[in-house]
Amino acid sequence: MTKEFTVPPVIFPAGGNPSATSNINQRRVPTAPFQPQRAASSSIPFMSFDIGSASAFASYGGSIASSTSSLGGPASFDDEKPLLDELGIHPDQIWKKTKSILNPFRVNPTVHKDSDLSGPIFLYLSFGLFQLLAGKLQFGVILGWIVVSSIFLYVVFNMLAGRNGNLDLHTCTSVIGYCMLPVVILAALSLFLPQGGLVRLVVAAVFVLWATRVSTNLMVSLADGGEEHRVLIAYACFLIYTLFSLLVIF
Repeated sequence: MTKEFTVPPVIFPAGGNPSATSNINQRRVPTAPFQPQRAASSSIPFMSFDIGSASAFASYGGSIASSTSSLGGPASFDDEKPLLDELGIHPDQIWKKTKSILNPFRVNPTVHKDSDLSGPIFLYLSFGLFQLLAGKLQFGVILGWIVVSSIFLYVVFNMLAGRNGNLDLHTCTSVIGYCMLPVVILAALSLFLPQGGLVRLVVAAVFVLWATRVSTNLMVSLADGGEEHRVLIAYACFLIYTLFSLLVIF
């Protein structure tokens, strides 16, 4: 047994689907992307992306340069001092002091009144380098003996001079360092001398006496109260440079 249903007929309009037509007509026109608003006057010139930012930056840099020049600072790198002068390293003075050590009979103490440690450090490194070429790694030993010998001679000199002694530790270290030049030359010559024997000892004795004479004359000339104790000061200097020469001999 079948049952029939009545379905009402579907009638489409003649012009097609009106809802689709209305949706097409109602589409919005695409707009430009979002752009943030720019301030009229920006306090930071490099944050501005306008064409006139270059002129603003130039004016800002000009104000910085004018303020720097008004404060008395250097306007350019040409006005600055060389790097060696700022570090307190003067190669011409180091060369003059080194040349004054070469003549043990004519020492110029006026050159050594302005004490420094740049030249002594260079001589210490040279001494350690020559010892390294001889197969002896003694940089730490050399540094330790330098400190001990400087303090030793400083204490001995001021005790002998008494109240008149005005030798400071910086000058004492500078003089001992520059007078290491004969020992450095000895370390360089020992590379070509035979190991052991009398020749090596005689050459070492000559260079030790050279360093002792120069350092004694400088100590007595640069500080007060040491003239009457010249022999004892010379003995202390002799012990110091004999100690360094033993590193070269053995």
